[in-house]
Amino acid sequence: MMALVLVGLIAGCASALMFVSIISHELVSLVLIILAPTPLMVAGLAWGPFCAAIGGLTAMIGLSAVFGLPISIGYGLAIVLPAWWLGHLVLLGRPRMSNGVPTEPELEWYPIGRILLWIAGLVVLISMATLLTFGTDATTINEALRQRLAQLLQLMSGSVVSANDPGVQSLVGFMPAMIAMSSMTTLTLNLWLAAKAVATSGRLRRPWPDLRTTALPPMTLVALCVALAFCFSDEMVGMIAKVVSGALLTAYMLTGFAVLHILTRGSKSRAFWLGTAYAMVVILGVWPVIAMMMLGLADAVFGFRERFLRNQPPPLSTP
Repeated sequence: MMALVLVGLIAGCASALMFVSIISHELVSLVLIILAPTPLMVAGLAWGPFCAAIGGLTAMIGLSAVFGLPISIGYGLAIVLPAWWLGHLVLLGRPRMSNGVPTEPELEWYPIGRILLWIAGLVVLISMATLLTFGTDATTINEALRQRLAQLLQLMSGSVVSANDPGVQSLVGFMPAMIAMSSMTTLTLNLWLAAKAVATSGRLRRPWPDLRTTALPPMTLVALCVALAFCFSDEMVGMIAKVVSGALLTAYMLTGFAVLHILTRGSKSRAFWLGTAYAMVVILGVWPVIAMMMLGLADAVFGFRERFLRNQPPPLSTP
C-alpha cells in the first residue's frame, strides 16, 4: 500500500510540474504540457486507477495551494480525470462468454474502439470547458477566439493582423472543431505512450491489442451525422456540434490509419506507403488528415477491412 501511495505521489508531482512548465515560456514547455497526463496514465495502467487517483488528487491540492483553485480545477478536468478513467477502462475485463457460460481463464477486454469513443467524450467535455472560459454565449466566445487568433497570426507572420480580417473571421468558425481535434490527438497519443511504456516494463495486465482492428461502435456514425447537421447553427448548440464533430472525425481519422495498416498488409512496399502516409500527415497537415478521415468513414460504411481479410491468408504476426 505504501508503495502504491509513493508511486502515485511521484506521478502526480511529475505531471503537475509538466503542467505548470508553461509559465517558463520556453518552447519545450509546450511538449511538456501536452505530455502531462502520461505520468498519471503510467501509474494507472501499471499500479491501477487508485494509484492514478492518489497522484492526481495530490497534484490538485498542490496546484491549488500555489496557483489557486481555478488552475487546480482545470488541471483536474483536463489531466486527472482522463488519466484515471482511461486507465480504468484499459484494465477493464470480464470472462469471455460461451453459450452464456464464462470460459476461464480467457478474458474479454474492453474494446479499443469504445475506449476511443470515451476519449472523444472526454475531449468534448474538456474543449467545451475551455471555450466557456471565454464566455457563456457563442457571440462572446467567437469574439474572444477572433482576438486570440489574430494575435497568434500576428506573432507568426510578424505583421499586423486585424481581428476583423475576413480570413480571421473565416478561420474562427473552425476553431472549436480544431481545438477538439488537437485535444483528441494529444490525449490518444498520451494513452498510447503510457500503455507502450507499461507494456515494455511487463506490468501491463492486458495483452497488447491488435490496433489494426480498432473500430468505432456503429452508432458513432449516426452521432457524427447529427452533429454535422447542427454545425450550421450560429447559437451555442452549433459550437457544441462543431466540437463533437471535430472529436468524432479525429476518431475516424485514427481508424483510417488502422484501415491503411490492414490494406497494405502483405505488400512489398508496405513500409514505404505507411511511412509516406504518416510523413504527409505531419508535414502537410490538412489534406492527408482529411484523406485518413474519409478512409475511416468509408470503412465504417463499406467494411473495407472485413472484405480484405475475408479474401486474405491468416494475418502476419507483426503489425
